[in-house]
Amino acid sequence: MISQKQFTEASSSSSPFCLPLFFLISVLIFKFAFRKFKPKTNLNQLPSPPKLPFIGNLHQLGTLPHRSLRDLSLKYGNMMLLQLGQKQTPALVVSSADVAMEIMKNHDIVFSNRPQNIAPKILLYGCTDVGFGTYGEKWRQKRKICALELLSMKSVKSFQAIREEEVEEMVSELREAASNNACVNLSEMLVSTTNNIICKSALGRKCEGEGNVKELARKVMIHLTTFVVGDYFPSLGWIDLLSGKIGEFKDTFRALDNLFDQVIEERLALKKIENAQFKKKGFVDILLQLQEDGMLGFELSNNDIKGILMDMFFGGTDTTSATLEWTISELMRHPSIMKKAQEEVRRIVGNKSKVEENDINEMPYLKCVVKETLRLRPATPLMSPRETISSVNLKGYYIPKKTMVCVNNWAIQRDPKNWENPEEFIPERFEQSQVDFRGQDFQFIPFGFGRRGCPGMNFGVAMVEYILASILYWYDWEINSGKQDIDMSEVFGLVVSKKEPLHLKPIAFSF
Repeated sequence: MISQKQFTEASSSSSPFCLPLFFLISVLIFKFAFRKFKPKTNLNQLPSPPKLPFIGNLHQLGTLPHRSLRDLSLKYGNMMLLQLGQKQTPALVVSSADVAMEIMKNHDIVFSNRPQNIAPKILLYGCTDVGFGTYGEKWRQKRKICALELLSMKSVKSFQAIREEEVEEMVSELREAASNNACVNLSEMLVSTTNNIICKSALGRKCEGEGNVKELARKVMIHLTTFVVGDYFPSLGWIDLLSGKIGEFKDTFRALDNLFDQVIEERLALKKIENAQFKKKGFVDILLQLQEDGMLGFELSNNDIKGILMDMFFGGTDTTSATLEWTISELMRHPSIMKKAQEEVRRIVGNKSKVEENDINEMPYLKCVVKETLRLRPATPLMSPRETISSVNLKGYYIPKKTMVCVNNWAIQRDPKNWENPEEFIPERFEQSQVDFRGQDFQFIPFGFGRRGCPGMNFGVAMVEYILASILYWYDWEINSGKQDIDMSEVFGLVVSKKEPLHLKPIAFSF
């Protein structure tokens, strides 16, 4: 028999070891019970590529993430989860038309938020713009303004004269180059032309010599896709300050913000002077009028106006010029398609002094060429990331709240399940097809879909079609001497552009 004293002494001497053991057993019992009663939705987890400690799957994105993610999806499925950096919130990658349709049809609101990253917060007025703004009532109202007041078909047509004027300037520059038998940097000319059109449409005037708006707009695009340490490793965010990255973002923002302030003051002063004779010339005038009327149901502040204008600059310039650049590059690589497109344009326009926008509707093959470029080489191959507002069951898988969602439309639009010979440039595929890019045919979504679809689609397509028709009408084209083919290498950003600028020789066409 063990005496009470012996028991007490034994218990006392072993207590340092008994307590940790008791705690460990309790934890194991708790974990077993939690696993046993865990909700069923958590059992059906999405596949995920192997990840490294701390950095997760970041190393697998590569320099061309749309291609790297497509390759991973072929192995792990058209829905997969990645961990990008230190953050615990996963990233869902979608590479299937069926999944995109499921999101749109049944869960569009849940998938309508945006992650609030560092660069957009600095550059886009705290993410109060339309492109990167948080989903909510005020965001819906501002998007409605863009869709109905700024970028409707009626509004797009009202800026026809601006497009014609700027394209005529480009044609004149090309005419001079052709007369001198000189090559031109067509990539740069396309960027300048689209930037001028957007400047005059948004602000009512060109912006030449004012901090080089073209370069500032391009900087915004670059900043929005720059790798920011703090976005993926919050505990290391100080590195972005020391590297000067945050300072660069703020400098670019201040330069454009000052320009917008100046334009707003000019337009308000001019309206006060001209009174009834004042004519609205750009988006800024429309927005200021809506602000003055006060009939929106919410206060449209100057920062709201400037945020929308910022969207127009970074959302319109590079996307349009890149689409044109890829289109002409593909035409140069496919002479028979180039010839067919040129013959159509020249037949419809005839001997007019310029291409008229009404002519475009009579050019079905030109429209097929543009569609095929948007399919094969979308300017934004990875849609701007979304974020789930709440948890959701998608295709039988549990997706947590605040999951970042990346739709790889580049992979979807090259999926052999949906397209015959998907890697080839074949405009004829659209001649007898009703498939369109307006967000209802989910195998073809270059402008996105649902509430987060691009509201500037009509404006951008009008620019692309008119500039392309004018280029094909007036000139034949030759590759720069010494080069055998067009370099189709890519540079990834918010917009994927050609690595090598397009240098071509224009040859005036004899009618």
